[in-house]
Amino acid sequence: MPGRRLTGADRRQISGGLAQGLDYAEIARRLGRPTSTVMREVARNGGPGRYSAELAQLATIHRARRRPRPAAAQRISEDSGPDPHMTAAFMAEFTAALIETGLPRTAAGVLACLFASETGSCTAAELAQRLQVSAATISHAVGLLEKQALIRRGRDDRGRRHRYFIDDDAGVRSAVVGVRANQRLAATALRGADMFGADTDAGARLAMTGRLLEQIGNDIIRSAQRHWRAATGKELGDARAYQASAE
Repeated sequence: MPGRRLTGADRRQISGGLAQGLDYAEIARRLGRPTSTVMREVARNGGPGRYSAELAQLATIHRARRRPRPAAAQRISEDSGPDPHMTAAFMAEFTAALIETGLPRTAAGVLACLFASETGSCTAAELAQRLQVSAATISHAVGLLEKQALIRRGRDDRGRRHRYFIDDDAGVRSAVVGVRANQRLAATALRGADMFGADTDAGARLAMTGRLLEQIGNDIIRSAQRHWRAATGKELGDARAYQASAE
């Protein structure tokens, strides 16, 4: 009904309508909302070409937290971090950047929340509340991130609830995990080159692509090891171990 706030389901319907090439009036009609509501929603969340239901929902949650609060709580907030509107914009942009690396949307949102958390950790319930998704969706996302060794599981101070932590080397790990996909592609291309034969156009093309991707991957891993050593004075360790943890 008109006047009620847009829900996550409403935003998914808007996103779906945009993907189908529907105009604002038709999307609004299907939602039972004024066309102006849909226009404002899309405009404030990246426009028709970049609108994302999940990111729009996340940004709306953060905007809602800017409402007036008791003076004591407001003083704590003012000393504890950047402006909530700036935080919301950053979170949306950071999540989108993580998605572009190949992470699923919710997993990217989880990782963004952990990066931006003062303690570098959140419970599953906190993540579900911040991202406005179900506990099952969070469970799937953190399972993927744990498998790739981007986060680790622990206990809170009371020992009753699981908390998810992001390590200091998560950025390096994510870079190495990204290399894994390229190296898998490189290995497949080189197998294809052998199959077609180096004397064929297809074989030569596949061989060149495979060797290039393989070399780029090795360069990235060596660079990550060098910069990590310079920044921390520690060894990053065998890159193969990082890659195996992501298998």
